[in-house]
Amino acid sequence: MKRSQTVRMQVQRVVLNSRPGKNGAPVPEHFRLEQVTLTPDLKDGEVLVRTLYLSVDPYMRCRMNEDTGAEYLTPWQLSECVDGGGVGVVESSRCSSCIVGDVVTSFNWPWQTCAVITGSGLQKLDPQLVDGHLSYFLGAVGMPGLTAMLGVREKGHVTKGAKQTMVVSGAAGACGSIAGQIGRLEGCVRVVGICGSDEKCKALVEDLGFSAAINYRHEDVPARLKESCPDGIDVYFDNVGGAISDSVIAQMNKGGHVILCGQISQYNKDVPYPPPLSEEIQENLRSKNITRERFMVLNYMDKTDAALWELSQWVKSAQIKVLETVVNGIENMGVAFCSMMTGGNIGKQIIKISE
Repeated sequence: MKRSQTVRMQVQRVVLNSRPGKNGAPVPEHFRLEQVTLTPDLKDGEVLVRTLYLSVDPYMRCRMNEDTGAEYLTPWQLSECVDGGGVGVVESSRCSSCIVGDVVTSFNWPWQTCAVITGSGLQKLDPQLVDGHLSYFLGAVGMPGLTAMLGVREKGHVTKGAKQTMVVSGAAGACGSIAGQIGRLEGCVRVVGICGSDEKCKALVEDLGFSAAINYRHEDVPARLKESCPDGIDVYFDNVGGAISDSVIAQMNKGGHVILCGQISQYNKDVPYPPPLSEEIQENLRSKNITRERFMVLNYMDKTDAALWELSQWVKSAQIKVLETVVNGIENMGVAFCSMMTGGNIGKQIIKISE
């Protein structure tokens, strides 16, 4: 590619405008949309990418704080471009591993309509793995899908023929909606989801094949768990923490397993991660010999390639159904993030930036 000193591009980006504070809920005004001039005069190893899709995820709430509370997460800086999971296409390249037209992804994709990125930080994607549904690389065949699959397999101890019952909280979210389906595919005879609306309950049962679904906002969770899980609970995929998780753990069987994936109900509070449990719940875990180990997909990166391929085959064969909530336009990133944090999405929350 010829280098040019005169080419200028007007691009839009999202920066962190202010912090909510450790005990505050995020609002769209914490983000600011800016227009900046990009000079795509590439250095060796760099590529110009056009953003197709961006992701918002619960862990990002921690990045809004000055101290994320997690050694593997860096905080977003005030007045600087926000970043996260993204998928885009290479527009020009001075990197030997990327050519024009390549579809690529990164865990640290800038929230910009176009960006200059070091090619070594990008991963090339095969659109055939998702039958051209490129947004799936941010959900079912991306980090949420990996978290669901490896969480169930590494911490859930699901055994075919053991007639196990699994409960999933945050069951209509990006990770929970996949985790419940994987639990069923791996051999659980009963999978019950907990979510926050009747619409979500209907989607879990009718679209995703859950055995039952509980609306925690309007139903008596302990009573509905007893009704939906008559043989007790063997595996709990925990995305939310708090009172809901306490109710599930109280009805777990001896030798059960809690997959501690997320605690979204606690992310707007100044508490350590994982948040402390009451003495009663701790005693419940001890007396029933229930394992509750923190799960981090980053500890299993050696298994990701095989897992992503398997996820893609399940999705392509419709053994796993994919739900998405898609919002259009980079100007809506803050709205989409805050909506996701309060359960406004069904399935994976995606922001479409360009065609």
